[in-house]
Amino acid sequence: MGFGIKELVVVLIIVALVFGTKKIRGVGSDVGGWIRDFRKAMKEEPAVEPEATAEDANRVIEGEAQVEKHQV
Repeated sequence: MGFGIKELVVVLIIVALVFGTKKIRGVGSDVGGWIRDFRKAMKEEPAVEPEATAEDANRVIEGEAQVEKHQV
């Protein structure tokens, strides 16, 4: 047992009466904007992170660790 055209029309009429056509139109345009933004993001190339070089791996950072003591 499935939904036919008559059942879908009845459901759409009830939804239009409950929410109003302006709210339904607003939701439709919002969903369209989300889809458009998603497609745009999928077409953009991802940012490429610079690869670490062997020189970076062998680099040593010199310094001393200091502990600060606060008295209360």
